[in-house]
Amino acid sequence: MTERLKKDIIKLLIDEVVIEGESVKIFATIPLPNKIHEREMDKTDIPGTFNAVGPVNETNMTRIWNKHKQTNTPLKRKVLVGMSGGVDSSVAAALLVKEGYQVAGGFIKNWSDTKDLWTGECEWRGERRDAMRVAAQLGIPLLTFDFEEQYRARVLERLFEGYENGITPNPDVLCNEEIKFGLFYEAARKAGFDFIATGHYARVARDKNKRAHLLRGIDASKDQSYFLYRIQPEALAHALFPIGEYKKTDVRKIAEELKLPTANKPDSQGICFIGKIDFKDFLRKRIESKPGTIVDSEGKIIGEHDGLDTYTIGQRQGMGVSAGGHAWYIAAKDEKKNELIVVPNREHALLYKKELNVEDLHWLNPLPEDGVVDVVVRYHAKAIRANVQLNKTAHVLFQEPVWAPAPGQSAVFYNGDECLGGGTISEDSI
Repeated sequence: MTERLKKDIIKLLIDEVVIEGESVKIFATIPLPNKIHEREMDKTDIPGTFNAVGPVNETNMTRIWNKHKQTNTPLKRKVLVGMSGGVDSSVAAALLVKEGYQVAGGFIKNWSDTKDLWTGECEWRGERRDAMRVAAQLGIPLLTFDFEEQYRARVLERLFEGYENGITPNPDVLCNEEIKFGLFYEAARKAGFDFIATGHYARVARDKNKRAHLLRGIDASKDQSYFLYRIQPEALAHALFPIGEYKKTDVRKIAEELKLPTANKPDSQGICFIGKIDFKDFLRKRIESKPGTIVDSEGKIIGEHDGLDTYTIGQRQGMGVSAGGHAWYIAAKDEKKNELIVVPNREHALLYKKELNVEDLHWLNPLPEDGVVDVVVRYHAKAIRANVQLNKTAHVLFQEPVWAPAPGQSAVFYNGDECLGGGTISEDSI
């Protein structure tokens, strides 16, 4: 390629051109050049835009441009897809391949202590095998990233610290912040990928200023934007959520139609990357049991607990309380008296709060000027309209009482479908 041609291309493209030897990577909208006649363009240069090899002249460029406008076909970019070995991330990778991206899979190894009940081997090995099978079928490479040491330090240590202090942190929020959209994103960008993608049920919209906005997934029953509010805006700007436009049932159908090895695999459960475990036993590996009493709202002792750390506000099961034949709910924890306070029905007044303080705030986009937003205080909870008053923390005044907010859990702010950010529910709120 001549130096004159390189200069002409750079002049004529709107955003960015990367020239690597004889290869030109176009990262922008294509204008209509009239001076480029010196090179043949192959259909792999810009996927899905034309069907024949031809000279790069005004006629061919007009044809490419018109088809690109009609189909909104994305220009070929490099994407690293987080592949967990589950059906959601498998379909995410398949959709990106179909759309013409240059795709690679990335398996994240964060935990090697959990064993498969049938084989006795570390569960991550089986999950990676499934991811490898899908990658092989799609014809893409699979890279493995070992973040186990960082996961223990950045996620598990904060998890244990929170429970030891009597609050209920959310491991999925921490994991997305620190690992998937932290270390994994950083590794992807360092390796030259333009985007990362995951199998989250969420969406990203980009405005005319190219600012990214996090939106709820189309499937309300599976929407995971609540767990994503703490990711950095820079990472969100380089994130893709291919299945966010689909319902879970449609994702399964796509996997079945493509005959992906994970098509009928059950959804994962439990702690992010650790899986389904006995959580009380898990905490007891680090936090000593401190038995105390369980009391009703009038202070009457009706049972015993083995440590406040294993209980959370709104919890109904696992207390061993059967007094009065009621379904008892945890309404509060008194750390000074080491008492668990329970109430006899879900609609008890002690379970509802009209206002909260939210700390450790993180924003993806600013609040509306009037401060009125919808607030979600636990995953899948009903969004409640509220007025948010900002200082160093956020004081949230709900238009109707909110059920069972738990210190340490996330309060996430929405403006319609857009997730604006959120923070951690403060202990002084309860």
